Amino acid sequence: MISYGVNSLKDFLNGTCKIITMMEENVKKEPEKPEEEGLLDKAKKFVDKADDFIDENVEKVIKSKAFETVAETFDKAGDFVEDKIEDLKNTNVKDKLETLADKAEDKADEALLKAKVFGKKLANKAADKLEDIAENIKNKTKEDYKPVNP
Repeated sequence: MISYGVNSLKDFLNGTCKIITMMEENVKKEPEKPEEEGLLDKAKKFVDKADDFIDENVEKVIKSKAFETVAETFDKAGDFVEDKIEDLKNTNVKDKLETLADKAEDKADEALLKAKVFGKKLANKAADKLEDIAENIKNKTKEDYKPVNP
């Protein structure tokens, strides 16, 4: 009878172990809560969405009539600038600038000569005025100074 009780107890414990094992497996099979999304993950998703949005809209803009018009206008402006640069190259700008520089030098020489003449005239007038002033002072001192006869 004791052996029967020991066997029953073994069977009971084995059954209990099986139940505990099954319970552990059930606990492990329960869906784990997903980790909360971090700021970096959110930023990555946002950047991906923004990138997709930009790609879609760039294609729309490129296909639009306005973009086509702007592109044509830009091309025309580029051609215009290139033409003007070529015109400048062909018009002998260097020669024109040299001629202009020569004329400016001649005018500067004339102005310098006039300034020298004017300076001489001004210096002469100033000298004359100083002589007049000196003469007046000399005359006044002669009048003020009368020799005393003893």
